[in-house]
Amino acid sequence: MNTIQAIETIAINPDIRNGRPHIMGTSVTVADIVIAKLYHQQDSDGIADWYGLSLSQVYGALAYYYSQKDEIDEQIRRQIRQAEQMKEQRIGSKTALLSG
Repeated sequence: MNTIQAIETIAINPDIRNGRPHIMGTSVTVADIVIAKLYHQQDSDGIADWYGLSLSQVYGALAYYYSQKDEIDEQIRRQIRQAEQMKEQRIGSKTALLSG
């Protein structure tokens, strides 16, 4: 007889990080972990150290990502677009502190 063990490390709460999937007990999102792993090419130990997580939390987030890849990829694309828009709005601002 098999015993099935679930690793439940991911939560979704509208009051935490705008309802994006995050690691329970933290505000670290699954997307944060994926960006560190795939875009910044950090290893899992480095990600765990950086965010103060256990390896099981990092791997739980990655497992969630691969089961919900399309949704998380879209969240990451939205974050990138939003960051680009914010950057564009600040460049050349006439009210910038350093403008002459």
